[in-house]
Amino acid sequence: MIYKTIHTTTYRYEGSVSQSISEARLKPRSFARQRVLEAGIVVLPAFATQESRTDYFGNEVTTIAVFGSHDRFIVTSGSLVEVMARPAPEGLPTIAWEAARDCFVAPGSQERLAASEFVFDSPYVPSVKAVAEYARASFPAGRPLVEGLRELKHRIHGEFAYEPESTSIEIPLQEVMDKRHGVCQDFAHVMIGALRSLGLAARYVSGYLRSGADVQGAEASHAWVSAYVPGAGWVDFDPTNDVMPSEGHVTVGWGRDFGDVTPVKGVALGGGGQTVDVEVRVTPVA
Repeated sequence: MIYKTIHTTTYRYEGSVSQSISEARLKPRSFARQRVLEAGIVVLPAFATQESRTDYFGNEVTTIAVFGSHDRFIVTSGSLVEVMARPAPEGLPTIAWEAARDCFVAPGSQERLAASEFVFDSPYVPSVKAVAEYARASFPAGRPLVEGLRELKHRIHGEFAYEPESTSIEIPLQEVMDKRHGVCQDFAHVMIGALRSLGLAARYVSGYLRSGADVQGAEASHAWVSAYVPGAGWVDFDPTNDVMPSEGHVTVGWGRDFGDVTPVKGVALGGGGQTVDVEVRVTPVA
């Protein structure tokens, strides 16, 4: 599938802002199962400046500086992206989860060494006893890793209620476990924390869903999980929708948790209060 994506973030301030500096991680990335054909970012006010770099995880970061009085700040990212089908779960390795865990004790390849960085706690996914206990039911002794991953994804989907705008990124993981509701980023963090509690490598993926699809999280930034499966590499799981992402998911970036791939973040001098509106459209073109 080839998609046209448009992601617009609008900040409106109560008063005048004298200057602001922001980082945007909005350009989709190219990798084995996705190819970016076009990508660009347009910013208002027009006198804003842009600089690009690649962060530690390989995501493209656009730094935007606005030096001059303004009462709104609008960032629009547009892209043309080709997304390829993912392997069917039946074709994935049947390695037991304990063997997958043990491969990080002494990584035998550069790929496994890089994956081992995602075994550890991160700022938004600390060790939480309730999360570790929740993980155990899906990973009894000897169970194939992929089988456990699919069941964990399914359990989160069935046992946590999806409620848009019910939480913010500041809500601790323990509170998400207590209340059993949230949004896609919460469910991704729960699954990542569960896997890391078992010594497995899991990373946070930021992206989009096809507009108009009968899924939760469309028309906005979406999040899911990628787990490292020895013999197959990184395999994606979407606990919000209980699916394994394929042609309907567009990947923007990945990192340890939401903090590493925040779509837009920054600081502003002045302005008082602010409101933020986000619009996302992902339309198939071929």
